[in-house]
Amino acid sequence: MKINEKNLCAFATSATPIDREGWLSKRGDVNKAFQKRWFVLKGNLLFYFDKKGDKEPVGVVILEGCTIELAEDEELFSFKIVFQCEGGRSYTLCAESQSSMEAWMKALACAGYDYMKLMVAELQRQLNEAEEAATNTNTPLAEEPKVPPRGLRYNPFNRTQENNMGKTVPGSRHRQGGAKIHYGQSVRPDARGVSDSHGLKTP
Repeated sequence: MKINEKNLCAFATSATPIDREGWLSKRGDVNKAFQKRWFVLKGNLLFYFDKKGDKEPVGVVILEGCTIELAEDEELFSFKIVFQCEGGRSYTLCAESQSSMEAWMKALACAGYDYMKLMVAELQRQLNEAEEAATNTNTPLAEEPKVPPRGLRYNPFNRTQENNMGKTVPGSRHRQGGAKIHYGQSVRPDARGVSDSHGLKTP
C-alpha cells in the first residue's frame, strides 16, 4: 500500500479528533532499549513523535491485522502490538501505570477497521431483535365500555322504592304503602265482643 508521507504528516498534526494521546516508552528496532515517545492515536493510525508538539512524527503504525497483547516477559506495564501476517513485526510499548496501560490497550484494540465492522454488525443485530420484539408485543387497544340495551336499563331509585313496598315501618303497626289514611272521617272500631264498665256487653 502506497502512503503519501506528506499527507500523512499533515494529518498527524492536523486539528482532526484525537482518540488518545500520551507518553509511552517504545523498544527500538536496532537499539533494544526503551525510548520515551509522544504517541497520538487517530482512528486506526498510531503516530509517535520525539517530543510533544513536534511538526512531524518519527513513525506511524497502521492498526490493521494486528492484536494487542500483554508483554509478560518485558518491563512492568508493557504490552505488544503483534501483526499476524507472515514476517509481521511486533511493537513493544511500556506505559507509566497499570491504568494507563489498560486504557491504551483498549483504545488500540478498538481502533482497527475489523473491530469497527464487527461492532456495526452487532449493533445491527441488536436493532433487528428490538424491532422484532416490539412487533410481537403489540396488543390491540382495549375495547370501550358498551352501553347496555334499553330493556336492561333501570333507575336505581325506582328499584329502591320497589324493594321498600310492603315493608313494616319500625315502631308502627302499619305497613308502609299498605295503610290508607282518611282525613275528616271518624273511624268506628269494631265493638263486637267489647264490654262496658258495668259488665254489659254492647249489642
